[in-house]
Amino acid sequence: MLPLLLLAASFATAPDAGPIVTPEWLQAHLNDPRVRVICVGGMGDDSDYAHGHIPGARLLDHMATFVSSREALAHVFERVGVTDGVRVVLYGKSPMVTGWVNSALASIGFTDVSWLDGGLPAWRADNRALERATPAAATGTLSVRPAPDFFVDVTWLRAHLNSPEIKLLDVRSDREWKGGHLPGATLILWQDLFADSERQKFKSPEEIRALVTRAGVKPDQQVVSYCQMGMRASLMTFALRAAGVNARVYLPGWDGWSKDSANPVVR
Repeated sequence: MLPLLLLAASFATAPDAGPIVTPEWLQAHLNDPRVRVICVGGMGDDSDYAHGHIPGARLLDHMATFVSSREALAHVFERVGVTDGVRVVLYGKSPMVTGWVNSALASIGFTDVSWLDGGLPAWRADNRALERATPAAATGTLSVRPAPDFFVDVTWLRAHLNSPEIKLLDVRSDREWKGGHLPGATLILWQDLFADSERQKFKSPEEIRALVTRAGVKPDQQVVSYCQMGMRASLMTFALRAAGVNARVYLPGWDGWSKDSANPVVR
């Protein structure tokens, strides 16, 4: 009986890992039943998944996360293997939608999430195995829990807009920025998070912290990122938190803020 209890306990919690994992880490944990790999798709062409994906990875169309309730969202993730007590490793062609899926998981209180640094190109670089078979739909339960201190809404942002305790980062393009932005915001490009944006290889935590320091973030400030709707800001928030920066994301971003004439904007 004792060995069975120990075995059950070993499956009760997700394996320890940082928010960003290497291909070497994933290779070593690929057969761990507490690790679930998700290939994030839905950008119009998911043929790469069919041509060869990380063994055991399930494909998730990010558009499937746009559902009416947190409970429905939990069911979406259950179907791709996200259950209580596992660690999820994300990768995908678009860092923006991968960041969005991380935010979707956070919104239902699931935080045992890591990002595969370098994505599929890094995995393939050392001739690691790929497979074409599609895993069967997963079973299991994902509990809906309170969301962590990851998001801010419009009420919170209005109340803190002029606070010296926060720094707004606008994660859009220069063209979008010139069309209007929130007061006090600084433009920052999501591409600058990466040493190689094509291969999705993140800069070091020290380099990312230096990036936001140059954008005007002070050591004691909380960063609030926004973009048009939330995908680029989700990526920024993930990367900043991974680098040890106190960061949150404002949803629904510029799209929601600019539609209300009572909200101040700079043009």
